[in-house]
Amino acid sequence: MKKIELEIIALSHSITQTHSYAVVLGEVSGLRRLPIVIGGFEAQAIAVALERMQPSRPLTHDLMKNLMSALGATLQEVIICDLQEGIFYSKLIIHTEADTIEIDSRTSDAIALAVRFNCPIYTYDHIMDNAGILMDESSTKKKISEGGIEETTTPDDLKSMSLEELENLLTDVLEHEDYIRAIAIRDEINRRK
Repeated sequence: MKKIELEIIALSHSITQTHSYAVVLGEVSGLRRLPIVIGGFEAQAIAVALERMQPSRPLTHDLMKNLMSALGATLQEVIICDLQEGIFYSKLIIHTEADTIEIDSRTSDAIALAVRFNCPIYTYDHIMDNAGILMDESSTKKKISEGGIEETTTPDDLKSMSLEELENLLTDVLEHEDYIRAIAIRDEINRRK
C-alpha cells in the first residue's frame, strides 16, 4: 500500500463532542483532510510541542522522547494504519542501532510524539477515503507553524480584558498547565503589542 504523508493543519475544539478536541491532518500535496477527535490532555501535549512551549516539568510525551533518546532510539515515522468503528489505530516506527520496531499506539499519542521528533505522519488511501474530507481549491490552508493554532474557543471576553489582566491570566493558566488556553491568551497579548 502506498503511504500518504500528512501534516497538522489545525487543532481546535471538536464541534461534534463536548470536552474533546479535533486535530485536522491534511494531505501534504493534496486537498483531503483527516479530522481526528482527541482528548484534552493529548490536545494540550500537541499544542505545547507545536508552539515550542517549555513546561516547568516534562509532560508525558516529553518524558517518552527523553527516554527514547537516552536509549538511542528515534521515532522514524508514525503510520495511521487502520480505522475500525470510528477509532483510528496507529503505529510508531522506532529505529535503534540494532533494529527497527513497530509499536501500537493511540493516534493522539503518536501525533504528540511525531511533533516532538519532527518525524513524518502517514496514512493510507482507504483511511482517507473512509474518514477524509475533500476541500475545494479555494479553501485556504491554515498551517500551525505559520499562522498559529486555529482556536475556535477563544473567549470573547479576552478582547475586553486589559493587557495587565491578560498577562495575569496567562501566568495563572500556565501555572495550571492549561497550555491550549495559554496559547489563545498569548495570541491576544501579541495582537495588542
